[in-house]
Amino acid sequence: MGAPLGKATKRILLLLSIIMLTIGNTGGALVVRLYFVKGGMRVWFACLLQSCGFPILFIPLLASYFYRRKTDGSNTKLIYMKIPTFMAAATIGTFLGVMNYMFSFASARLPVSTSTLITSTSLAFTAISAFFLVKQRFTSYSVNAIVLLTVGAAALALHANSDRPEGESKRQYILGFILMFAASAVSGLLFPVLELIYMNAKQGLTYSLVMEIQAVMSFASTTFALIGMIANNDFKAIPREAKAFELGEVKYYLVVVSNAIIWQLYTWGSLGVVFCSSALFNGVLITVLLPVSQVLAVIFFHDKFTPEKGISLALCFWGFVSYFYGEYKQSKKQHQIQIQESATNTPNIAPSTLEMEP
Repeated sequence: MGAPLGKATKRILLLLSIIMLTIGNTGGALVVRLYFVKGGMRVWFACLLQSCGFPILFIPLLASYFYRRKTDGSNTKLIYMKIPTFMAAATIGTFLGVMNYMFSFASARLPVSTSTLITSTSLAFTAISAFFLVKQRFTSYSVNAIVLLTVGAAALALHANSDRPEGESKRQYILGFILMFAASAVSGLLFPVLELIYMNAKQGLTYSLVMEIQAVMSFASTTFALIGMIANNDFKAIPREAKAFELGEVKYYLVVVSNAIIWQLYTWGSLGVVFCSSALFNGVLITVLLPVSQVLAVIFFHDKFTPEKGISLALCFWGFVSYFYGEYKQSKKQHQIQIQESATNTPNIAPSTLEMEP
């Protein structure tokens, strides 16, 4: 993991990253909503849980260090990251903390099916940011997909008040709607910025470095949340909240630990996808998983599946198909160009003419 990866290894790593992203994306929205539905009320604590699971990264990081030490000798550094990359990762981590707070606040006030559909707008922000920051190239299919996904999410604004949970004020519901949209915008910006950091890192980009960047990001985000928890006296309230939790005190802490692990898998998977592919592909994957979250929310939380959500889901699905069809055509076109270039660069060897002396 400390050296540049081959194509086969990178494909395996991409697959593993997609699996982690899938678990984190679909499970994260459900467990954080479970926390709030069953009696959890600490928004700053929910914000903390989305980043405090980073110590699980120490296991693969240590394994990578000992592997490098075995191959490169005793002079191998424990920390691969340099100061400029560290500062960039810490800055992104702070913004990640802000995004996590907005997401937690909105999750406490919105049904999972509504919140997951709003997050689909992050793809539009990712596309715009990727275009300006990393010079992402677009096709008519990818532009069409972005428009469809954005319009699909905007369809939720129609009669949104009818989907408001019981006991939730209209003001709080609208505020949750706005903050979820803002969190999607920040999320759409962060991943292209991260890809830019990968591209401009003044050192060899390895998967070990990617995990170190994630650890620093999560630490900065956790620090941001801890400050909020201290200011809000959350640490004193957590034991009382655990005892009053509808599922019981033991299951309260089980939900808490599950939150921390699942959200760390989401971040780990996302950074891996950006490393192996691109920020835009990561955004598409996050949006592609939206129907899964929809179905799970209806099954486990009995969320209403309104006509507006049906329209939104149909538009999102149309956008997915458009994007992947465009990627397929683009890949096929590039493959044909490579074949033509290979044929052009192959020298034509004329048959030798043997002249016989009389």
